[in-house]
Amino acid sequence: MHTSVRQIFISGSSYFVRLDWSGPDLGSGFRLLLTDAQEAWRGEVTQAAICEEAKEMEMDNERYVQDIHQALTGAECSTSYSFTLTRSGTCVSLAYEKVQKDISFRLGSVALTALSDPADAVRNILTYNMDKGKSLERHNRKLEEQNQRLKQEHQRIKAQLKLYAKGKEALELELFSRFVHVLNEKKAKIRSLSHTLANCKRNKVHMEKQTKLLMLNTMMKMKDETKECTTPNPLEDSLSDLTDVAPCRKRRFRHLEAPAPRHSHKRRSESPAGLSVEQAPHRRADAGAATSEAEDLFEDF
Repeated sequence: MHTSVRQIFISGSSYFVRLDWSGPDLGSGFRLLLTDAQEAWRGEVTQAAICEEAKEMEMDNERYVQDIHQALTGAECSTSYSFTLTRSGTCVSLAYEKVQKDISFRLGSVALTALSDPADAVRNILTYNMDKGKSLERHNRKLEEQNQRLKQEHQRIKAQLKLYAKGKEALELELFSRFVHVLNEKKAKIRSLSHTLANCKRNKVHMEKQTKLLMLNTMMKMKDETKECTTPNPLEDSLSDLTDVAPCRKRRFRHLEAPAPRHSHKRRSESPAGLSVEQAPHRRADAGAATSEAEDLFEDF
C-alpha cells in the first residue's frame, strides 16, 4: 500500500489530503481523505472512472494518470494545480484542475462523504506524518553516515592520488634521464660509425687510386717490354747471318782423323795459343771450301 499526504489551499483555507493506492500507480484506483482538522471526508475513485475521465479529456491514459498523481500527491513539477470544493449537504465534491499559461482545465473530481469521527482521520494523518518523519529521519541519518564514509574514502583516495602523482613524477624523471642517457649513447655511437664510414670511404678511394696507379704502371711496363721485344737487335741480326760451320767442321774432322792420326795427335800436343793463331787464318782461307764441303758432308750424314 502506498500513501501520500499533502497540504492544499481552497479559497484561502488549508486542507490536508491523504491518498492511498495499492497498485503501481493511481491508474488502478485510489482512496482519498480530506480534512481541515475539524471535519473529514472520504471518497474512492475506481479504475473504470479514471479511464472514463481520460476518455472525456481525450488524453492518453498514462499521461492522465501522471497528471492526477502530480495534482493529488504534490510531486515536484513545473505545472501548478488548483482545487475546488463543492458542498452538497453531507457530501462534498473535490475537483482538481491543471493550470498552464493562465489557462485551467478540469482533470477530474472525487465525491467525498463526511466521516462521523473526523478526529480519528486527523489522528491517522498525524500518525502517518510522524511515522513518515521518523522514516525520513532514519533515512537522512543513513545518508549522513554514508556521506561521512564517502568523505573519508574521498580523503583516502585523494591522499593515495597525491602519492601516486609524486611517484609518477619521480618515475617520469628517472625514465627521462635514462632516455637522455640512452639517446646520448646512440648519438655517440652514430657519430663513431659515421666517422668510421667516412674513413672507410676515404680508404676505399685511396685504394682505388693506388690500384689504378699500379695497373697503369704495370701496363706501362708491359708496353715497354713489348716494345723492347719487338725492336730488332743488330747484334742478333749479324749473328743470324753467319753460317754455323761447326757441324761441317766436325764432320770434316771425322773424315780427316782416320787417315792421319799422327797429325791430330800433334795438334793436341800443341799449345792452345798457337793452335788458335794457326786456325784463324786457316778458317778464313778454308771458309769457301767449308761451305762447299758442308753439302757433301750433310749428304753423307
